[in-house]
Amino acid sequence: MITVLVTVMVLLLLLGFPMMVPLVVGALVLALGFLGLGPELLVSQMVAGVKPTVLTAVPLFIFAADIMTRGHTASRLLDLVMSFVGHLRGGLPITTAASCTLFGAVSGSTQATVVAMGTPLRPKLLEAGYKDSFALALIINASDIALMIPPSIGMIIYGVVSGTSVGELFIAGIGPGLMILVLFSVYCYFNARYHGIERLPRVNWSERGRALVRAILPLGFPVIVVGGIYLGLLSPIEAAAASVLYALILEVLIFRVIPWREIPGVAVSTGLITAVVFILVAAGNAFSWAISFARIPNEILTGVLAAVGQDPTMLLAIICLAYFVGCMFVDPIVVILVLTPIFAPAIQATGVDPVLVGTLVTLQVAIGSATPPFGCDIFTAIAVFRRPYLDVIRGTPPFIAILVLATILLIAFPQIALFLRDLAFR
Repeated sequence: MITVLVTVMVLLLLLGFPMMVPLVVGALVLALGFLGLGPELLVSQMVAGVKPTVLTAVPLFIFAADIMTRGHTASRLLDLVMSFVGHLRGGLPITTAASCTLFGAVSGSTQATVVAMGTPLRPKLLEAGYKDSFALALIINASDIALMIPPSIGMIIYGVVSGTSVGELFIAGIGPGLMILVLFSVYCYFNARYHGIERLPRVNWSERGRALVRAILPLGFPVIVVGGIYLGLLSPIEAAAASVLYALILEVLIFRVIPWREIPGVAVSTGLITAVVFILVAAGNAFSWAISFARIPNEILTGVLAAVGQDPTMLLAIICLAYFVGCMFVDPIVVILVLTPIFAPAIQATGVDPVLVGTLVTLQVAIGSATPPFGCDIFTAIAVFRRPYLDVIRGTPPFIAILVLATILLIAFPQIALFLRDLAFR
């Protein structure tokens, strides 16, 4: 049964079908061919997959990110970071990493961050003397911090599939996201020192003050999302709705960058992206239900649980490896939808904190999104910067190594993720 299922799905992928087709066909193969179930059960499971109300936050955060990407939010955040750290050794790449982190806290989208921050910063990095391979790798990997810093669409999907609190996941992602920023900054410092890159001129305090004033309103986004959830004033859905309203007020009424007549076009773009996400969620839920009904996870986990025993560290390592490898080849949302139900029984058996697992899973999604051969942000960078595939991936190994180190640190010291969570919810 497993051999037939894998063969059919791989064949469909090799023939070029989009990922939702192998998922649905795989579920049909199991239901009709092996379980004797009718297709109406799969349809009901697809509908059930998109019914959780927390998924409402996904299109709202995407809509807010679309508005901000077209406005002044990104440039003002960039100017703020540049004014404070641009003069340091490696200040420009550190600015890139920090700006991507800040914009990730605003948008929650890695692709939006690649476009919004990579477009203005890549020419500056090249002009300063950095190699293009380094600049491209830095941009796509730093943009993946957006998956760790709330709002994170990956965390929303994981929370829905696993039944874990999305609010707790959001807060738990802050510590690891900041840790990755620090690790990237240290690497950027030594890289600039090794290559003898000149420092940029120091900005005086009056210019820093002006940059801070200009960025005050854009900085309201993380305050709304993180502060609202942390203080218990907003649910994730309410925070997403508030982000859309705030983005409209900022970019349309205050900055006046986007005229009202363009908002329907932005909404259509958001709708297209949301449709793809929700179709994947629906198809993935049907597939997950089918493999669970066929008891495939139990067959796979028999050997895993025998090897792991009651060792939570070993289980976390296996989970991280599975998600990491999966996201190298398949869309991260699909990996979350397929693997999460498989590992759920083992997580319950060992008593591992599900919020820690969700944070680690999101981190593996971040790594896989920028890892060859098929990391989604690699292809975003190819499209945006019009560079060959090999040029984009050439500089990625050091950053992937840093992200793997971050994974090891998070497994060894789980309070990196759980400290703020415990402070806010315990």
